[in-house]
Amino acid sequence: MFSKKTVTDIDVKGKRVLVRVDYNVPIKDGKVTDDTRILAAMPTLNYLLDHGAGVILCSHLGRPKGGPDPKYSLTPVADYLSGLLGKRVAFAEDCIGPKAEAAAKALKPGDVLLLENTRFHPEEEKNNPEMARQMAALADIYVNDAFGSAHRAHASTEGVAHYLPAVAGFLMEKEIQYLGQAIANPKRPFVAILGGAKISDKIGVIRHLLTTSDQILIGGGMANTFFKAQGYPVGDSLVEEDALETARELVKDGSNKLRLPVDIVIGDRFDNDAQKKVMAMSPVPDGWRILDIGPNTVATYSKTVHSAGTVVWNGPMGVFEFPNFAEGTFGIARAVAESGATSIIGGGDSVAAINQSGLSDKITHISTGGGASLEMLEGLVLPGVAALQDK
Repeated sequence: MFSKKTVTDIDVKGKRVLVRVDYNVPIKDGKVTDDTRILAAMPTLNYLLDHGAGVILCSHLGRPKGGPDPKYSLTPVADYLSGLLGKRVAFAEDCIGPKAEAAAKALKPGDVLLLENTRFHPEEEKNNPEMARQMAALADIYVNDAFGSAHRAHASTEGVAHYLPAVAGFLMEKEIQYLGQAIANPKRPFVAILGGAKISDKIGVIRHLLTTSDQILIGGGMANTFFKAQGYPVGDSLVEEDALETARELVKDGSNKLRLPVDIVIGDRFDNDAQKKVMAMSPVPDGWRILDIGPNTVATYSKTVHSAGTVVWNGPMGVFEFPNFAEGTFGIARAVAESGATSIIGGGDSVAAINQSGLSDKITHISTGGGASLEMLEGLVLPGVAALQDK
C-alpha cells in the first residue's frame, strides 16, 4: 500500500540524517505536558541511532509571529528528549545559519541534535527554496516522519526533499497505511463519525465520504448548523451562518447516509455548571444552547458503530471539556472501543477524548495529525508525502 521509500530502504551508517518530526507539543512552565507526538516518532529515531547515523531533528512549535519568540522555543523538548534517550540531546539556537551549521558539523554517529523552531523564519511557511537548501546542507539524507505537518508544503516538510535523498519514517508509513487503507479499501460497513465545532473545516471531507462511506454520523457544534439549515430554531447554540446553504446541500446529497442527532443535551449557559436538560430534537428555547448529543443518539449511533467493519472518527460529539456535557463523546468512545472494527481516530480533540476515556489501547490506530488525516479522508495528496522518493 505504501509506495514511498522508508528509512529501511537507505543506508544511513555514518551519515548525518535530517529528520522532520512533529514536536508541536503542549508546553507549560517550560515543561512538556503531553509527549504523545514525541513518543510516536521514537521508533524512527531509535532505528537511525541503532544503524550508526547522526540525527538532526527539526520541527515547528505553535504559531510564532514572523520571528523568534522564547515562548515557542523547542529547548524544553530537547531536555525532555535527553531524559527519554538517557543521553544529552544537543540544541542549536537556530535551524539554519552559522549556529545550525556548527552544531551539525560537530555531530558524530549516535549523536542527536535538535534545531530551534523552523517557524522562527517566515520563509518556512512560504516554502522558500533558499531556506530549504540551507537546511538540506546540514545533512546527507532527509527523513520525513511528521505526518501532522505533511499536508503543508513548507520548507522543512516539502522543500528540503528536493535537495537530498528523501524517505519516510516509520510513523509516516504507519499513518498513511492505516488512513490510505480506510479510504481505498475499507472493511465494510465503513462508518465515519464527524464532530467538532465547524462544518466549514469538513465540507470536502463530508462530500468525499458521501461517495466512499456507508454511514456518516454527525455530532458536535457542526450538527447545530445542520439543524438550523433544516429550519429548527437552535436558541443560543453555536452556528456557522455562512455555511447554512452548504449544510442544506449536504443533507440533500446525503439523504441516505448522513445522520443527525435525534436528541440533544442543552444548557442555559456555556458552563459546566449550567442548568441542563435532555430533549428530543425540537426548537431550542431562547437563552439555551446545544452542548452535547443526547442518550438516544448515543444508543442509535452506537448500534451503527457496533455493526461496522471500519470506523473513522474525527471531532468530539459535544463540549467534552465540561464533565456534565461529556457523556455523548465518551459514549461514542466506548462504542468505538467495543466495536471490534478497524478504528482510526484523528484530530486533537477526539484523541484527547479517547485518552481521557481510558480506552486508547482498544483503538486500532490513533492518528497524530488532525489536519493531515482530514485531508487524506478528503482524498487529497499530501505535499510532504508526494515529495519523497518512490520505492
